[in-house]
Amino acid sequence: MRNSSLSDRSFVMDSDDDDQEDAAGRHDEEESDGSSSCGSPRGPAAAAGHSYTSHQWPQSYRQSMDMYSSVQSPSLGGFLARTPSLGRLSGSFLVSSFRGKPVPEIVKPLLPTAVTTTDEDHDDSTKSSHQYLPPSRKASSLFKIPEDQKPLAGVGHDVGPYRQCSYTQGVMNGVNVLCGVGILSTPYAVRQGGWLGLVILAVLAVLAWYTGVLLRRCLDSKEGIETYPDIGQAAFGTPGRIVISIILYMELYACCIEYLILESDNLSKLFPNAHLTIGGFALDSHVLFAILTALIVMPTTWLRDLSCLSFISAGGVVASIVIVGCLFWAGLVDHVGINKSEGTALNLPGIPIAIGLYGYCYSGHGVFPNIYSSLKKRNQFNAVLFTCIALSTVLFAGAAVMGYIMFGESTESQFTLNLPPNLVSSKIAVWTTVTNPITKYALTMTPLALSLEELLPPNRQTYPNIIMLRSALVLSSLVVALSVPFFGLVMSLVGSLLTMFVAYILPCACFLAILRSTVTWSQIVLCVFIIAVGLCCAGVGTYSSLSKIIQNYQ
Repeated sequence: MRNSSLSDRSFVMDSDDDDQEDAAGRHDEEESDGSSSCGSPRGPAAAAGHSYTSHQWPQSYRQSMDMYSSVQSPSLGGFLARTPSLGRLSGSFLVSSFRGKPVPEIVKPLLPTAVTTTDEDHDDSTKSSHQYLPPSRKASSLFKIPEDQKPLAGVGHDVGPYRQCSYTQGVMNGVNVLCGVGILSTPYAVRQGGWLGLVILAVLAVLAWYTGVLLRRCLDSKEGIETYPDIGQAAFGTPGRIVISIILYMELYACCIEYLILESDNLSKLFPNAHLTIGGFALDSHVLFAILTALIVMPTTWLRDLSCLSFISAGGVVASIVIVGCLFWAGLVDHVGINKSEGTALNLPGIPIAIGLYGYCYSGHGVFPNIYSSLKKRNQFNAVLFTCIALSTVLFAGAAVMGYIMFGESTESQFTLNLPPNLVSSKIAVWTTVTNPITKYALTMTPLALSLEELLPPNRQTYPNIIMLRSALVLSSLVVALSVPFFGLVMSLVGSLLTMFVAYILPCACFLAILRSTVTWSQIVLCVFIIAVGLCCAGVGTYSSLSKIIQNYQ
């Protein structure tokens, strides 16, 4: 029966019939719209009737990355319309998120479960089958999908509730993803590579736009391809999907590690004398603040409804502008360090580190497919992508130039560490830097947590087990952050080892694999060139970053 008890798992399954009727109804509405950019099939493959669906891990990628990139909250009005009321939100945060009780709302299961058309077989059928929603439509018991954002079975990429972003909102979502903690290290990248190293930033920006367009071409190739893992499976089968997913999740996990290192460095700058002695163990300010940050963000990873955090983290665009503005104010108004030496024109030994740092700045390709899906007019995606990359590059270059002019060869891995602590502009920059990662940590860790929860047996998907899993992820990131507390070098390593694959190598490889019958020779040459350059940068940058990390230990 529909209301039958499933005591061994913390979710309830919708009726397939309801889903199909709802999907058919909305699909008919979309067809009657007559909008060529939103309602019609995408690309020649779609027009020919070819479709693509994946039942492979991870199925939670779409929802979790939408929340991470703020795609679900394109505007304040949309946020208020699609999130619970104040009382319900409070209940979600204070009660449902923390107790080991099955979720009362109807949500989709994490793992493959049976769906039959008879009510009496419902209980038995939930244990084995392969019929469930299109890719990335499942949610864990701690990640509730709002009722009006429920996925539509069989509609593929054209999901109504997600197509709500205008051109401006799409640009803001893209800038919010790109302008993260990487902007803090751009002056340090100039110190490593010299002034001419800024050419690398410009080249990577152009290539990032081109590979983003290639991802769009892959999405348009078959109806139903919605996410980066879907593209990997369409190109290279199940191994491609799994490898790309692992790389994307490793990148997010590394970003969480960077958040903890950043909090530790900046808070210890604000409170350098802070320390704690427990028994025979003395914790200095760096270790103490890393631990405190982990303890603060840990409960936020347990929350079922992350809508509030998603909306707050969308202020990352404003935070980046404020931080760069404070840097310019300190230099031009407060005259901090303006009389420094002119710096180095080109520093060849530091170029590999600079490549990794600049590459990290463009690590948004895992979210670009979600932004594409969210646009009302998808034919604007190329322009949206160009605008958000151009705006981000202006912020990166501005921070890099001003920071290096101000601090020269004494530039730290985060320019906030160079700012004098007594200035108001410095305090605003540092506190903005400290506040932003706390709101983003849970959103960044959630996609990885959900993917691991999918692998749990159905009878193990309980609140205590999921909370233990997420707490273990937070603690493991803390251990890594304390073991390798080198913000700039870790960022360069991630940019070289992971971002080069996500942003440059894999989009070209997937494009050639999926559209091999239609690509031109010029596209083949350009893609092969980008892959070769990406592999060289990845190899040299990874080796240099690891070498310097080892040197710091020695």
